[in-house]
Amino acid sequence: MMVSTMEPENVLVFGSMPKTQMIQSSHLVCSNFSRLTNASVFYSSSPLTLMLPLLLLQLSLGSAAILVTFYLLRPFGLPLIFAQVLGGLLLGPSLLCRIPGLLNMIFPIRSFLLMDVVSTMGFMFYFFLVGVQTDIWLLKKITKKSFAIGFFSVALPMILTLGMSLLWMQFNVNPNEKKKVDSLPEIAKAESLVSFQIVSYYLSELRVINSEIGRVALSSSMVSTLCSTCVVTSNILWNQSKDDLSRFFQSICYGIIFASLVCCILGPLLLWEMKHTLGGQPLKQGNLVVLFIAVLMSGFWGHSFGLNIYFGPLLFGLIIPSGPPLGSALVEKLDVITNWVLMPLFFVKFGLAVDIFALSLKTYFKVQFFALLGAFGKFLGASLCALSCQMPQRDAIVLGFFMTFQGVIELDLFRLMKRKQIIGDEAFSAMCLTALIGSGVVALVVPCFYDPSKRYEGYYGRTLAHSRHNSELRVLVCIHEEQNVPSAINVLATLKPTKQSPIAVYMLHMVELMGSATPLLMRQKRPKKLSTRTRGSAPIIDAFKIFEENHDGLVSVSPFISVSPPQTMHEDVFQIALEKGTSLVMIPFYKKFHVGGAVYLSKRSLKIANQNVLDQAPCSVAILVDRGTLKTLHAIWAGWSSSEVAVIFLGGADDQEALALAAKMTGCQNINLTLIRIIYDGDFPDKYMEGIRNDNESLGQFQTNISGNTCAKYWEEVAKDGAGTASVLRTLENQYDIIVVGRRHYDTFPLLSGLTESNENKELGVIGDMLASSDFLGNTSILVVQQHTDNSHSE
Repeated sequence: MMVSTMEPENVLVFGSMPKTQMIQSSHLVCSNFSRLTNASVFYSSSPLTLMLPLLLLQLSLGSAAILVTFYLLRPFGLPLIFAQVLGGLLLGPSLLCRIPGLLNMIFPIRSFLLMDVVSTMGFMFYFFLVGVQTDIWLLKKITKKSFAIGFFSVALPMILTLGMSLLWMQFNVNPNEKKKVDSLPEIAKAESLVSFQIVSYYLSELRVINSEIGRVALSSSMVSTLCSTCVVTSNILWNQSKDDLSRFFQSICYGIIFASLVCCILGPLLLWEMKHTLGGQPLKQGNLVVLFIAVLMSGFWGHSFGLNIYFGPLLFGLIIPSGPPLGSALVEKLDVITNWVLMPLFFVKFGLAVDIFALSLKTYFKVQFFALLGAFGKFLGASLCALSCQMPQRDAIVLGFFMTFQGVIELDLFRLMKRKQIIGDEAFSAMCLTALIGSGVVALVVPCFYDPSKRYEGYYGRTLAHSRHNSELRVLVCIHEEQNVPSAINVLATLKPTKQSPIAVYMLHMVELMGSATPLLMRQKRPKKLSTRTRGSAPIIDAFKIFEENHDGLVSVSPFISVSPPQTMHEDVFQIALEKGTSLVMIPFYKKFHVGGAVYLSKRSLKIANQNVLDQAPCSVAILVDRGTLKTLHAIWAGWSSSEVAVIFLGGADDQEALALAAKMTGCQNINLTLIRIIYDGDFPDKYMEGIRNDNESLGQFQTNISGNTCAKYWEEVAKDGAGTASVLRTLENQYDIIVVGRRHYDTFPLLSGLTESNENKELGVIGDMLASSDFLGNTSILVVQQHTDNSHSE
């Protein structure tokens, strides 16, 4: 809740321009709007003399500068917000506009009126998106630990910086610097604040948002943001009321009345409309238009109440449920136009007001001192509280770094302080420059201290080949969408649960995080009480529950739901795999194939999740390639229909793991299992001898287990090279429902010579890729198995 009036900003940065004159108040500009367009270089008329072409050029320059800066900085791991701020600075008098005449030509003072309007609308929608992506229900999950960390992350830096500023004022003897010194307490407060949205943004960029420490940082920053909001709101309202207590409380009452109107009237009205018009379908265009109009009107009515124009859109965004269907649809529609078209103008205006060459070293180091003191206070407050809550030392240090991030919210606060003349131009430039450098340094330092993947180093993962014979089989099945369910359940149906060796299935529905800044990992027990973010999981959970009921207590299903970005989905997979001690993680392949082998659907975002699971999983992994559904599910569960399964064995640890999985399928009366070993017709080099011995031991054990089993067969094929191997695979045409293969084989293996060059899908290995993209297997599903080994991270 912030009280202000909207007026053209930064007007005083430049001198008077042609056709523009300053009248009475220095905050008012008169400009000629009679001709917005209709200028041409062919008629000796410059388009830059007119308002609209000039605005289009400014928008283009802003977006281009940010885009170029972003791609130049991306190899260093710096996030987009850093490129946005730096791109705005480079266009201003700190670099580009130092060229004589360029400032007056591209950014004349008469253009500031339109720039203010466009950038203000862009910032309104930015605040609306901030509200939409903020899950206010996170407040219910705040623990005592998170509350303590969040509170002291604001309280401790506030005490340190305010105490130092008051001490500085006490010993100031230079009357010429009295105004600068008097602003130190306000600078101290501003440098002590923490923003949930900025912390969430950086956590997402650093790909740790759904790690354990990321979840603690999110909930703690929510508490810090509430404390910071109270400080900022009361401070701004008190300054605007000019020490008048009655005006101060009057402003608070206006804010409460406005918030009540939005929450009690506008919010439920729109939600009612969405509930009755959506019906689980994608958001309609008419509903989107209504929401966009409501955003504009919330800004208008908020400003009419004497509040900041951004408060209304922020509040309206908060009452809209984050995630699908509303939140994700709104973010999808508004994200690009807001962040890449409208917001660049905000950063351009910000850069025009910052001139690092006009900044004295004395002022810079003074502000830098308070910024470092505030950052140290945040770091110390978060780290000490985390250590007192038994958090590991390294994690506590990283958490302290997370709480020091600054971004757009802080820059807008600095701009507001400058506009209210709480701080001067030099202090504003110094605070912005300090925020940019500080956040950039921390973003570079954090990966050196914290790498989530290192949590799994030294962990001896569980495998099927090394599990006890009569023990519970624990499988983590990952599902991206409903279409993955039939094939996954068909694979599970081929396994043989018994009283001595039951099957524990941990089903994880992996939902891409959209329209929310808060990831989610939860165990779902009651499908009827799913939230709007997880409502699409109900049919998937129901299907697995039916599968459980059809096995009379021999199969247990525990459903989980994960809502996270594709870059960090694997963190939730590993967390469940470690906690539950699973021997196998089964994930769907990100591509879907026609019966003829052509790709008809490919989700590139899920490729990242697949690769991360393969590289870092703490147990064995199986990738399921869907080429079509088998027979009806209920027929397989009930044993009414048989299923043909083949295992291709060339040699290596992954093939041994595939063999161990096939051993779980033997004994089912309705499963016909065929093991096909392809033998090399030649002499193996000495480096393969140990691996060959292990292969023979695994095969001998398997043959012993299937002896006398009429539903299991074993035969051998001989091949000299990759062409021979391909010929053997083509003999499998339309014979099997599921084919199980290993992902990796021996290096420079003669049986694969000539095949590795055409391996397009590296995640499937040579044989898996060949089978998945073949045109002779019909609707056969392919299961590609990778055994967890000590060197699995370094493939």
